[in-house]
Amino acid sequence: MLHTPKNESPMSASGGAPAPPAAAAAEPLLRVVDLHKRFGAQEVLRGLSIDFPAGRTTAVLGPSGCGKSVMLKHAAGLMRPDRGEVWFEGERMDRLNERRLRTRRLRMGFVFQHAALFDSMDVEANVRFPLDEHGDLPASRRRARALEMLDLVGMAEHARKMPAELSGGQRKRVAIARAVVLEPRIILYDEPTTGLDPIRADVINELMNALRRELGCAGILVTHDMPSAFKCADGMVMLHEGRVLFAGTPEDTRRSDNPVVQRFLAGEASPEELAAIRRTGHGGGSRGGARSAPDIEVVDAASAALDRARASAPRR
Repeated sequence: MLHTPKNESPMSASGGAPAPPAAAAAEPLLRVVDLHKRFGAQEVLRGLSIDFPAGRTTAVLGPSGCGKSVMLKHAAGLMRPDRGEVWFEGERMDRLNERRLRTRRLRMGFVFQHAALFDSMDVEANVRFPLDEHGDLPASRRRARALEMLDLVGMAEHARKMPAELSGGQRKRVAIARAVVLEPRIILYDEPTTGLDPIRADVINELMNALRRELGCAGILVTHDMPSAFKCADGMVMLHEGRVLFAGTPEDTRRSDNPVVQRFLAGEASPEELAAIRRTGHGGGSRGGARSAPDIEVVDAASAALDRARASAPRR
């Protein structure tokens, strides 16, 4: 279960170092503890702690720049924290050497935002690639395993196609087949429905749920897609400015009275963001206050171009 700060629900997470779990609580499959990460002057993670339980999907939500993808890279051992800890299956990941990290990552599956298929390989070869690189099965078994995973995601009939011949949704399904071919304990999904229409996105949602049921995989779902999050997640964590702002079940999230959570769910800009827009002169007329010189130049140039177009248009 997720770490529970004071006065929050049993499914909630803390922004600071977590308290020890209760004796009866199951050990989390993956845990990030008091993570701090800075890039130059920008502090991205500011003491982030989350537990990810086995066999369950946790959606990690929040606006762009709040630290979701950076957290995911730490969870995968692709990035090391400035301070804090990352644990996977009881082993501390952030202290491992690269050779040991590679071995541990074989227990994780990755679904990248843009699928990240190899353009020069056909579909089957893309799915088979982890087995070719890390497995010790004979070639016939590797092929059979790849085709089995393609059948699982409904793509077996496209095994000989190249990535360029596939739609966006099909590429995502191939990427998911590749992610599970080594039978991982957890799958890390980075915006898996980005760029898909609602119907194709729902196919991916159903597939993520099927994998959890049939393979028992845990999942970390980083997404802005709220229908996807509510359809797939057992627990939700919202990040804000590098910390956990809120955590709970999907129903807890819907009922939250936190204004930041509610604005995110509704897709509404904050008063501060709206005020910043008005200050730039894009809020409309004198209500926006004084405009800066670059803003005035852009608007005036656009107005002049529109006037020229009107003057040159043929009269009816």
